Amino acid sequence: MKKTFITLNILLAFGLFSQAQTTTSKPNVILIMVDDMGYSDLGNYGSEIKTPNLDKLAKEGTRLREFYNNSICAPTRASLLTGQYQHKAGVGYFDVNLGLPAYQGYLNKESLTLGEVFRSGGYSTLMSGKWHVGSEDKAQWPNQRGFDKFYGILKGAANYFNTDGLPFGKSPYPVALIRNNEELHPKADSYYFTDEIGNNAVQFLDEQNKENKPFFLYLAFTAPHWPLQAKAVDIAKYKGKFDEGWDVLREKRIQKLKENGILLANQTIAPRDPEVPEWNKLTYDEKQFWKAKMEVYAAMVDNMDQNVGKVLEKLKALKKDKNTLIVFISDNGAQGGFNTYNPLKRGLVKNDGPVGTSGSFDYQEQNWAYLSNTPLQDYKNNMHEGGFSSPFIAWYPSKIKAGRIDKGTGHLIDLAPTFYELAGIPYPTKLNGVTSNPLPGKSLLPVLFDGASEVNRGAPIFWERAGNRAVREGKWKLVSIYPSYQWELYDLEADRGETTNVAQQNAAIVNDLSAKYFEWANTTGVVEYSKIRPGNELIPGAAAKK
Repeated sequence: MKKTFITLNILLAFGLFSQAQTTTSKPNVILIMVDDMGYSDLGNYGSEIKTPNLDKLAKEGTRLREFYNNSICAPTRASLLTGQYQHKAGVGYFDVNLGLPAYQGYLNKESLTLGEVFRSGGYSTLMSGKWHVGSEDKAQWPNQRGFDKFYGILKGAANYFNTDGLPFGKSPYPVALIRNNEELHPKADSYYFTDEIGNNAVQFLDEQNKENKPFFLYLAFTAPHWPLQAKAVDIAKYKGKFDEGWDVLREKRIQKLKENGILLANQTIAPRDPEVPEWNKLTYDEKQFWKAKMEVYAAMVDNMDQNVGKVLEKLKALKKDKNTLIVFISDNGAQGGFNTYNPLKRGLVKNDGPVGTSGSFDYQEQNWAYLSNTPLQDYKNNMHEGGFSSPFIAWYPSKIKAGRIDKGTGHLIDLAPTFYELAGIPYPTKLNGVTSNPLPGKSLLPVLFDGASEVNRGAPIFWERAGNRAVREGKWKLVSIYPSYQWELYDLEADRGETTNVAQQNAAIVNDLSAKYFEWANTTGVVEYSKIRPGNELIPGAAAKK
């Protein structure tokens, strides 16, 4: 006992004990987000794509059947980074300024970022990847919104091999690679962006290791968002893997989802998309065209997983793997929409190389998105389950029981309170003299650590984006798709495939949930979409349409 006391005094005298306590007692947190990846695109959710590193995290951690995003890039990131509904954070539509506080296109100061709050709690804050919640002014950039280190892009997409502007009509979409407020100018075709996101994350972890602090790392991959571009070595792995086509592979994914417990036996499956042609009716040349797209898409997901592996290896080398929570999600469902969004029909002129190369510009399209979102209905930017359902993996070897699959019913707004509770960080009521928006979400720790099936929420979850609306309370989901204001009602306990609209039989439930929606919309700053569509004149004080 005397020897221990003397040793402790020596540590205290040199300031080493408090540093050691800070490093070891506080958990590290890594948040991984991928871009435009469907619900069943990971190997551990049912895919034929190889994702061994994420499969390992799933096997040793927890997966959730029901975790929701905001159905599209910028609004999802606004909620993810702040714990707020996106309108409250200032990104109600996208990263464009439409002239109202809820639609200013960048994060407001009242909505504190994960970087700002973790930093206030003594954490190093690191980010590598895609920002997409403010780029016009440096005050909106990651380093000015709480992140000690940043590498990546500020806007929504980039060529994976160079910094050329993406070809939107006559005005190329500007792309810049940024590291800590400085623009980088790498030689074209000298790098692959997904690799660089992983490499910079590893470098940041090495540098942070000298600081004797816990860390928060936000790893925001752009893969497999368009343009479909991948390294030849990764594409080669998938030659012939999609020859059976989307119809056969969808059935195989459904079977795998059932076998691994993600899709329960009593659950419905979304009906076949009538806009997707039958694979066996395509010509030989058509099949070659479509197979090439999915081979590149799979290679992009595969490479993303490889870079997750780099981070896991570094974590283990630094002996921090036992004290780190890792959460993995996607920002929305896979991207469909032959009519609502097709890059090649929006004036894009550059496509001067085979799909997958740095000169090409292509995307997955609805035919393969139909496979990616198996077994759910619809696509990105839609409030049916395929549009905003995400795979969810949480791994923390000292806290999370291995191999669990839970219902969850979580939302992006739940991640901030989860992380802050885990880290023991009080959410600031004020920061830099600005009163903070309160957090509307609930901690997921009872689900992740204590074995609860789902969050005891006490209030519905709400969505609105570009006129599409939804409410989720218990087993009930209310949804309407713009421009229709006709409510649909689904019992998701039995009908996650949204095959049977039961609104007419349950008028009281529709009325109750719709009233709650409009109350939420009015307090959150939601404006009727016809009043805020880009190119339309904004009407101050416009209310959500009833």
